Amino acid sequence: MEFPERFANLPEYAFPRLRALLDHHKAGGEAIAMTIGEPRHPMPDFVGPVLAASLAEFGQYPANDGTPELLAAISGWIGRRYKVEVAQNRLMVLNGTREGLFNAAIALCPETKRGKRPVVLVPNPFYQVYAVAAATVGAEVVFVPASEETGFLPDYESLPAEILDRTTIAYLCSPANPQGSVASRDYLARLLALAEKHDFRLFSDECYSELWRTAPPPGAIEVAAEIGTDPERVVIFHSLSKRSNLPGLRSGFCAGGPEAMKRIRQLRAYAGAPLPQPIQRVSERAWADETHVIENRALYAEKYADAAEIFSGVNSFRLPEGGFFLWLPVENGEEAALKLWTETGVRVLPGAYLARDVDGENPGKGYIRVALVAPREETRRGLIKLRDCLFT
Repeated sequence: MEFPERFANLPEYAFPRLRALLDHHKAGGEAIAMTIGEPRHPMPDFVGPVLAASLAEFGQYPANDGTPELLAAISGWIGRRYKVEVAQNRLMVLNGTREGLFNAAIALCPETKRGKRPVVLVPNPFYQVYAVAAATVGAEVVFVPASEETGFLPDYESLPAEILDRTTIAYLCSPANPQGSVASRDYLARLLALAEKHDFRLFSDECYSELWRTAPPPGAIEVAAEIGTDPERVVIFHSLSKRSNLPGLRSGFCAGGPEAMKRIRQLRAYAGAPLPQPIQRVSERAWADETHVIENRALYAEKYADAAEIFSGVNSFRLPEGGFFLWLPVENGEEAALKLWTETGVRVLPGAYLARDVDGENPGKGYIRVALVAPREETRRGLIKLRDCLFT
């Protein structure tokens, strides 16, 4: 049986590659996992009671786009966070952001643009669903390096006009996974102007938006409203996984212009899986509450401070502006990860596994990604072992 050619060149996913690299070697000490971005802080204490109170609703088909109460809670949060009023018909709940980042490309990417194959722009390194979504719609994927030279954000403005004129979607993650860089208001304004000029949409992945170190990151929908960009230019994606320590809830949302959301909702009606009603009730409560988010951010602030102290003598070290990853420069990410595992038991992800080779260069090759998701003392032990193994 033959498989679609467009999927033939997809590399193996990062974590199977990591297991193949490390698992046939014995850990060199206490195993400390710092690989996957799975939050391990406590869930909000209201989750259990709200879920219990709504158990009977598992006996009902859930609201496809989101209950009116949940959509109202999300709209209210957007208003408080970004000072933008978003009507409920411009929203849809998601089974986590990955579902939305994938399905929105199917709903919104045309088969051709100006009579040619469409282009989807993807930062490199990147969250892997971006490239899979582009392959699914048959687009040409253009990987744009997000390196130290560009502030760890993709320089889409530097692309030639013939690429931009075929572009239909540009993905952006801010705060970025894995680098933790934050797109400024000026960066977003220039990117939105580029989208207007060349007629493409910005898909803004903002699932780390509430994990920041010095100031709340601006949002694409916020900047678009400030500068008067057509709302159809932007689709934003948010999640409760990182904000509320609820990765297993699989609950998020997307928001965009009325026509874009009509198309995304239509696809969901035919092919999507709506969130069970009790999950929507918990989500409603989570979007309406900021206390647990502030407490969660304070826990990460402690670990940011620990990392700054532990790596204070390492000239190449920098703290991220947002998210919960360290993006640490090393000579070779795979060799560093293997050395760290076999000598200390600390498990990290080679940066190359999050990026693609373009013209023989992989912008993640000289990095490792280190997740600061474990409890503080476990994270401290892991960071000290990492420093002593690789940087002294």
